[in-house]
Amino acid sequence: MIGCDNRQAMLNSLLDGELDSLNAAAAEVHLAACPECREELARLRSVRQALAQPGLRHRASVALGARIEAGIAEARPIKRAAVLPSWLAPGLAGALAASLAFLLVLPSIGRASLDDELLASHIRSLQVEHLTDIRTSDQHQVRPWFNGKIDFAPPVPELAAYGFPLAGGRLDYLHGRAVPAVVYKRRLHTINLFVWPSADSGTRLSQKDGYSLDTWSRNGLRYTAVSDIAPDELEAFRKAFVAHSGA
Repeated sequence: MIGCDNRQAMLNSLLDGELDSLNAAAAEVHLAACPECREELARLRSVRQALAQPGLRHRASVALGARIEAGIAEARPIKRAAVLPSWLAPGLAGALAASLAFLLVLPSIGRASLDDELLASHIRSLQVEHLTDIRTSDQHQVRPWFNGKIDFAPPVPELAAYGFPLAGGRLDYLHGRAVPAVVYKRRLHTINLFVWPSADSGTRLSQKDGYSLDTWSRNGLRYTAVSDIAPDELEAFRKAFVAHSGA
């Protein structure tokens, strides 16, 4: 756990988004247990907010703005647009088509990046032996454990009757914020269920590098279950979770 001896560096890095996923999650856990660091973080945030107030900025006068614009105009005279030569038109059309294609591809790039982040968090939890911060099969202990650590309450149904016993939960880090990871088991396999607020919708089941990812939305929350079990088993987990979580 991050100690208070280097809290200033830790808090500044957390505010600037410079911590990696593991250290950011550790910082959030430490803040939940350390009132002094929470107070210091609140102070740093208030200082930044104060420095961002509009009253600290001075708008240039109209006369000064006019002189600057006139100087720019004298240094670089504005030329009127001319008709494009015929040999340039096809190249411009190709560049425009490429730009439009890039804009259309952007959503899929963002989705792939999120999948990579989710998969990396799943694998990291298994490798560094930090699968759970609270290890219990009691849903009435796991869900309250997240209180005060995140600003929403993730459903934590018990699914042992369906072959998916609850193993515990932990704090993880996703897209610049702390998120809960609810951990279930399937025989000798692990299922990490990540939950975060999102306006996205729809259900998507995919595979990547031998792992399955099942994503769905309910009531303003986005869920992604990650595991190395077969896709149909992960789909069965999702259906059992939705049916018994009130989500």
